[in-house]
Amino acid sequence: MAYVVTQACVDCLDKSCMQECPVDCIYEGGRMAYINPQECIECAACLPVCPQRAIYNEHDLPDPLVAFRAANEQFFADIGAPGGATDVDLTDRDAAFVASLPRGADRD
Repeated sequence: MAYVVTQACVDCLDKSCMQECPVDCIYEGGRMAYINPQECIECAACLPVCPQRAIYNEHDLPDPLVAFRAANEQFFADIGAPGGATDVDLTDRDAAFVASLPRGADRD
């Protein structure tokens, strides 16, 4: 996995990253977006357009956000790589870790 969506996206879902992604590998979950590690081409187009600065290269994740790497991976564990987010509705699901976060959680 090259890029990881983190805490700042929870309950925000600006979707700028989804619009910018050239391979449609950013999927909308119930409370945040998730980058499919099998579909990401590591272009970094999503980084500068995220107003929340919620996306990190996996090697640059701050220690408090490391759990989001596993959350991004878990989100795709059952569905694999559908081949693009446009025609897939996953808005009724989240990784267990994300679903367990309290609403209005601090995004820092």
